[in-house]
Amino acid sequence: MKIRPEITVAVENLPGRLAHLTKCLADRKVNILAISVLESTDMGLVRMVVDKPAIALQLLVECCTMTITVCEVLEVALPNKAGALNGIAAKLSRKKIDIQYLYGSATAKGKAGIIMKVSNLKAAQKALR
Repeated sequence: MKIRPEITVAVENLPGRLAHLTKCLADRKVNILAISVLESTDMGLVRMVVDKPAIALQLLVECCTMTITVCEVLEVALPNKAGALNGIAAKLSRKKIDIQYLYGSATAKGKAGIIMKVSNLKAAQKALR
């Protein structure tokens, strides 16, 4: 379990915008470890955790004209089996920690990974130990 920076980029909901954004990162060998893309009519939100966040942020500022924000999220590896996510959610619920959003990521064989934005990172880490 790790606290990681998450980069969020607001992009116009048009063909090629995600390709442009990911090319900026790929050209400099920045690996996307987890990604979530949410859409609305005119805009999309691309949330991502990358292996080189400082470089990624610099690149995105240079190649994107939209709003970019950074926050801290919790990366959790869990067994790839039924009920694993429920165990995490129940532990956090008992401690009154809100899961504001989450999405999946790739991890080692036999594991599943989630990225979570929670109301209290330190308390969440303690609850999930």
